Amino acid sequence: MFIAYAVVAILLALALSASAFFTFTRNPQIIDNMTRFGVPESWFPWLAAAKAAGAIGLLVGLAVPALGAAAAIGVILYFLGAVITHLRAKDYAVAPAAVLALLAVAALVLRIASA
Repeated sequence: MFIAYAVVAILLALALSASAFFTFTRNPQIIDNMTRFGVPESWFPWLAAAKAAGAIGLLVGLAVPALGAAAAIGVILYFLGAVITHLRAKDYAVAPAAVLALLAVAALVLRIASA
């Protein structure tokens, strides 16, 4: 189970790191979508930091099981919020956020099972 957690955590951490980087550097595609959904610009650094913290937490969770589980819970909540934001904006292209939320659920289950 630990190897499965490690694979899922590393892949999810890579995706979160890339997303955080694009948000921090204000990639036009990311910023346009967030602005279109009504996310205030003042939130961008905080949202990017949350994704970066999730990535770090998942990786540290390889050595500290409780932190890995906590990070996975945070990532689940983050992407559930993203799905809700998409739906409130009547944008039904929620697959990327939903897939990342499901990967975080898998990370949580695998981290708990391998502790």
